[in-house]
Amino acid sequence: MLKKRFFKTKQEVEVAFELTHEAAGQVALLCEANGWDPIEMKQDKRGRFRAKLRLPKERKFQFRYLVDGTTWTNDEEADGYCRNQFGGENGILDTSPSA
Repeated sequence: MLKKRFFKTKQEVEVAFELTHEAAGQVALLCEANGWDPIEMKQDKRGRFRAKLRLPKERKFQFRYLVDGTTWTNDEEADGYCRNQFGGENGILDTSPSA
């Protein structure tokens, strides 16, 4: 799940990434916005994995989740999808206010 928070006075968007994966021990967010460096998502009491990023407005970024270091998965609520160089798909995050 993606939740976007737009600021009136800043040219950035706070994006909350959330993934529920009952069998997961750990989940990492990988996003082209930070050079694909893994961001460890924190698990809450309900078992949801969460992370937040502040990103520039009016841009599109590719991202994916890596579950337990072995399984790639996409966000079902991504703004779109595109093929990646490994034969799979990456999610697209659009930080435009109209997206």
